[in-house]
Amino acid sequence: MKDYLHSYMKVGIVQIMAFPDTAPLDAIKKIAEDEFFGAIEVPFTSDDIRAEVAQLLKSSKLVVGYVGQAKLLGEKLDLNSLVPQQREAALSHMKSGIDEAYSFGAKQLAVLSGPAPASDKWGQAKELLVDSLTQLCSYAQSKGNLGITMEIFDREYDKKCLIGPTEEGVQVAKEVRRRYPNFGLMIDLSHLPLLGESADYAIKMASDYLAHVHIGNCVLKDKSHPVYGDKHPPFGIAGGENDVDEVRLFLKALMDIGYIGEGKQNVVAFEVKPLSGESSEVVVANAKRTLMEAWARL
Repeated sequence: MKDYLHSYMKVGIVQIMAFPDTAPLDAIKKIAEDEFFGAIEVPFTSDDIRAEVAQLLKSSKLVVGYVGQAKLLGEKLDLNSLVPQQREAALSHMKSGIDEAYSFGAKQLAVLSGPAPASDKWGQAKELLVDSLTQLCSYAQSKGNLGITMEIFDREYDKKCLIGPTEEGVQVAKEVRRRYPNFGLMIDLSHLPLLGESADYAIKMASDYLAHVHIGNCVLKDKSHPVYGDKHPPFGIAGGENDVDEVRLFLKALMDIGYIGEGKQNVVAFEVKPLSGESSEVVVANAKRTLMEAWARL
């Protein structure tokens, strides 16, 4: 494509992944100062800087998303736990996240399903997940128009989440969306090799419920690789699954369903993380170049 890519999408970035070793305020400021980005995703923030973060985000004119996955994964919280107390703990944390997301002016809060139990419990776990998601959508809707988005992860290699295959994510979304139009799905290019799914298949399967997307990379074939699995290494890494052509195909699939297009401003967000000893700034520049080259080849 020769058209200006920012006329077809807003480009975003997950702050906590791109700048893991930078103080949150400094990292947000770096992103806010970079006009390439029209969106940012931020995680739970400590009380002592929350007001400053909120003010910085307000001043930035960035579209803000809230990374609820970080809290769920970091504290091993499970929205589909078969143990009632564990599921209640996850719901309580995410309701607090919804409150914080509103204080940041966020448009979406993202979650993920919990670990997959034994296969004979998948049906029960999905019912519990639907109930948890409806509770979160209801709570969010009672306070404003925040969207709740469930990111689809792998069930086999790394995070081993209940959801799981995109088709099953769509089944869950269909149930939640019956009552709550503020619910949608997130597809991450990084996860598609781990799911054994093509971009065209996953995007078209989820098209009626697609609310957000990430682009990134993963390592699948070499189990001895230091970032094997769902670690979001830079594009072009030796042994990686995604680079310019995979991003191109992902963008094409998004364009085919109308998620991106002329005059559209839906978010396409980088989720990339520097390897040990790498510069965050260089990895972010790598991601920009990858996206621009993929766009040029579209």
